[in-house]
Amino acid sequence: MTKWFGRPGGRRDYLGILLLSLAGLLTEISYTRVVSYKLFYYYTYLVIGLALLGLGSGGVLLAVSRRLRRAPHDRLLATSGLLGAFAMLGGYFVVARLPLDTVAIWEYGTVASSRNIFYLAILGLALFVPFTAIGLAISYLLGSRTESIGRLYAADLAGAALACVIAIPLQVSLGPPRTVMLAAAMLAFVGIMYRSRRPWRWMPGLGVLVLTILPIAVPDLLPQIRTERVKSMTEIDLEYSEWGPVFRVDVQTELFGRHLLYHDGLLGSNILSYDGELSDLTHFEEDPRAIPFQVLGNPPGRALIIGAAGGHEILASLYFGAINVDAVELNPVTTSLLRGPYAEYSGHLVTQPGVSLTTADGRTHLTRSDTAFDLIWFVAPDSYAAGNAASSGAFVLSESYLYTVEMLREALDHLTDRGIIVAQFGEYDFEGRPNRTARYVSTAYAALDESGVDNPNQHLMVSTSSDYPAQLSTIVVKRLPFDDTETGRFTAHADATPGTTVRYTPELRGFGETVGIVASVGHDQWGAAFPDYPYNLSPVRDNAPFFWHFQDFGDVLTGLFDPVDPARDPEVAVGERVLVLLLVVSILFPTVFLLLPFALVRRDWSDLPRRGASFGYFAALGVGFMLFEVTMIQRLVLLLGHPTYSLTVTLASLLVFAGLGSLASRRLALHQRLPLALFATLAVLTAGYLTGLTPLTNVLIQWPTTLRFLAAFILLAPLGLCLGTFMPLGLAAVARLTEHRRLYVAWAWAVNGFFSVIGSVLTTILAMVYGFRVVQALGLAVYCVAILILPRLTASGDSDRQFAAGLG
Repeated sequence: MTKWFGRPGGRRDYLGILLLSLAGLLTEISYTRVVSYKLFYYYTYLVIGLALLGLGSGGVLLAVSRRLRRAPHDRLLATSGLLGAFAMLGGYFVVARLPLDTVAIWEYGTVASSRNIFYLAILGLALFVPFTAIGLAISYLLGSRTESIGRLYAADLAGAALACVIAIPLQVSLGPPRTVMLAAAMLAFVGIMYRSRRPWRWMPGLGVLVLTILPIAVPDLLPQIRTERVKSMTEIDLEYSEWGPVFRVDVQTELFGRHLLYHDGLLGSNILSYDGELSDLTHFEEDPRAIPFQVLGNPPGRALIIGAAGGHEILASLYFGAINVDAVELNPVTTSLLRGPYAEYSGHLVTQPGVSLTTADGRTHLTRSDTAFDLIWFVAPDSYAAGNAASSGAFVLSESYLYTVEMLREALDHLTDRGIIVAQFGEYDFEGRPNRTARYVSTAYAALDESGVDNPNQHLMVSTSSDYPAQLSTIVVKRLPFDDTETGRFTAHADATPGTTVRYTPELRGFGETVGIVASVGHDQWGAAFPDYPYNLSPVRDNAPFFWHFQDFGDVLTGLFDPVDPARDPEVAVGERVLVLLLVVSILFPTVFLLLPFALVRRDWSDLPRRGASFGYFAALGVGFMLFEVTMIQRLVLLLGHPTYSLTVTLASLLVFAGLGSLASRRLALHQRLPLALFATLAVLTAGYLTGLTPLTNVLIQWPTTLRFLAAFILLAPLGLCLGTFMPLGLAAVARLTEHRRLYVAWAWAVNGFFSVIGSVLTTILAMVYGFRVVQALGLAVYCVAILILPRLTASGDSDRQFAAGLG
């Protein structure tokens, strides 16, 4: 036990930094799920930003406080662990119960806006404080053992990688709230580990540990999460709830013969009561779900439903005589409802003859299929219900490979001669701003054109149906031109169905409406004719698959401080506003917390050599790593099927191999041409990812899920190895430049942490504007800056072996 609980600097430091990193990333991932449910998807960027800011702030505290730098090793680490655990425990209760209404924030000047800005600040503080404690402990460990920086940093990365590996299993088995408690328990254990070998000194730590473990064992001790006003989950009578790897699913008690399903607090779908009698489903005759079958005329031999959710479209397909129905649903929780607790209620729908339900990503499933379909039906897979699709802009920052030109070309290749593609979206203001419909039509037109179709406008039809509180638009796409019979059936059904209006057919061009014009001439000609249209309707491609991003960031900046009401005007760019404000905060925060506090340590600060070079180096690492990490996460979504899976695999691989790169940095430091070697390696890797990742994905996507995950893990290995060498090389370099090692290492850690925040937000904005390839190339350019600075930091009278020894 002495080697673990003995002198400062023993092996327990490696376990300690591993647990600190593990707890930190588990908390960050879990809070993204909690906040996505409580607020909206785009506020997960706030969680990530505050986590990184907290880690950097811990380094600043250490750098500006001589008392902290001189604190006894065990006492500081024990206190940081216990305070972090207690802050995480209390912070979760604040996050869960805070009555926050972010929609009201944008009504500037009102009492509700001021109150909710204050509440958002409290929520941010509750998220921020535990990460500050973790950042303080990690920066202290790195600064107190500069002779072992390489190995300590590798242990730090190993903890983060382990968090990625176990995050999804824990989200499924425990749920995000209890996973936060588990992370708090890890921090409490760190506090106990460093407390003392005398048992009586463990008592405060044991008390905190018990407080964190109790909610894990007894989940009812955790408070119910209070959601946004527009979600109002606390006012809904629920009979079933479950967290999943994609989103949380809540099932409302039966209402009018159906159970409504809520996905992360937003109305998502429903499960109809079905007794096996198709003749009882005559309501489908006047339902928008009848449109695909009316156009086809004869029942489809094989239909593919992407976004099957509660099975409503499966029932409609069976009612209209589909012989084989392949249904695909991404969320395993949703599919488990139809197979388990609601199987009997839904009439054992998914085991009906000819029906197959697969838990998978729709694009991956289609690409791997060699079947030709009469109907490929996209049931607004990211939004499901029309009202939800048009409310809150909840998916505006979410990348989706289901709505791109490349996906539509894939779907066109999987159609029979009479086959059609059908997509449905919610619109609040079709006459004024039919953004979703028009952008999908624009994308479909481009896909048809690039597939060799001469007149794409002969292959499109659009209608709208009343679906309170919005309208449901239906877009029909065909590989061959629509004939008079098909357009006649389409028009006849609209005329016979109350609330349904034909918006575009090859005969009825609809030149008075945006959608009709886009469908007639395509986006390029439409954009030339209407250059002042305030929304982006350009075709969406895999390089920038942000379908829901309609408003340019220039327009967002112009109207950033104009009051809006997203509840009444869902088209306002709330997601973009959050991202821009977070970027502003992430720039102002480091300015205040990096520059002003060092006025308190002017004497020590003035003694630090090469401050400008170290600032540039660690800032470049913070921004550059994020440029690579975030773009690889987003680009691998297509291969792995969902952002959650891509996040887990990408981070795990980069962190594992960055840790190995950190361990290897000691030997690499002996090579005089190291900067040149690092540049050459990174340049070759970047070129390979830019030119080879897309064709490689097209091949690997055919592989089984486990092999795809393994392939992605290996694919990122060389990048992780290369990027992992930079941080320990820099930390070892600055540590040997001065007697104030802890101050300099803490400063470097803080700079890197703060610029990681800027990098994470900036990467997303740049990807939405310029695409992933440009951002990845920019990542190489930023690392080139770091490589040019590195010799300036490492140049001294020490030999290469002395420098390498400093890496551990």
